[in-house]
Amino acid sequence: MLYLSEVLMQNHDLNRFEDLVKVIEEKARSSGEIHFDMDVKPTYPDTPENWEDRLEGAFAGIYSVTR
Repeated sequence: MLYLSEVLMQNHDLNRFEDLVKVIEEKARSSGEIHFDMDVKPTYPDTPENWEDRLEGAFAGIYSVTR
């Protein structure tokens, strides 16, 4: 299982939500994980209200949700 908190700890240098979306897309393709747990909320200033949908879309490869 891919945990958002782990992704954030491993990529503590990220400054924008959009950068996090790209990391989630990459992790989804390369990790082989089939489950994604959003156990924390990202604290970036540009985190949108639909942040959960955006990250789930990035993980699942549903690009209509990631934009």
